[in-house]
Amino acid sequence: QVQLVESGGGLVQPGGSLRLSCAASGIIFSIYNMGWYRQAPGKQRELVATITTNSSTNYSDSVKGRFTISRDNVKNTLYLQMNSLKPEDTAVYYCYVSRFIGTTGRTYWGQGTQVTVSS
Repeated sequence: QVQLVESGGGLVQPGGSLRLSCAASGIIFSIYNMGWYRQAPGKQRELVATITTNSSTNYSDSVKGRFTISRDNVKNTLYLQMNSLKPEDTAVYYCYVSRFIGTTGRTYWGQGTQVTVSS
């Protein structure tokens, strides 16, 4: 059974930092591409950051230079380091892992963790 368990969310003041973790089990972690989405109330889901199997990364313009995605294939854990947080970063953050060969494959999701940036 595949499980993605997120942690690290919470309440932080503007300008602060948080590190989200996404611990995976039930998969061969190293062969999956993965990333983080977020969804704020009343807004569409936004792809925040992605990391490939060879650790190539991409970021949305809204977080570039402030967030860093990384992975530890020994600990089977995905991370999102978030610095210089802004109130507009407030959202539920979801991790995912994905592996496709052509059109065949699977995507698995975490349960989400709330990040609130407020003074």
